[in-house]
Amino acid sequence: MPATEDIRRALNVVGVVAVVDAVLLVPLVIAALNHDEGTVSILGPLHGTGFLILVALVVRGTLKGYWGWWFPVITVITAGPPGCLAGDIKIRRELSASR
Repeated sequence: MPATEDIRRALNVVGVVAVVDAVLLVPLVIAALNHDEGTVSILGPLHGTGFLILVALVVRGTLKGYWGWWFPVITVITAGPPGCLAGDIKIRRELSASR
């Protein structure tokens, strides 16, 4: 069983990347809805990179046994930040309850 502190550290990294990616995702969606191709062409690749980093981080945590495969799945389904942040909250609650 992985140490709780290792899981918390991994979640901290996931959380920071998810927040940064969310900050990129919101204006990206707004720009896409407004057909602002210039902004989309800048923010799209940035969000895409953040998304790939998030997927890699949650898959890595899954392979280390920190959490289940549901976490990478929810990350992919929600385009990154929403699923990561929801998973982060769920796992932290479980860690707090198991003390």
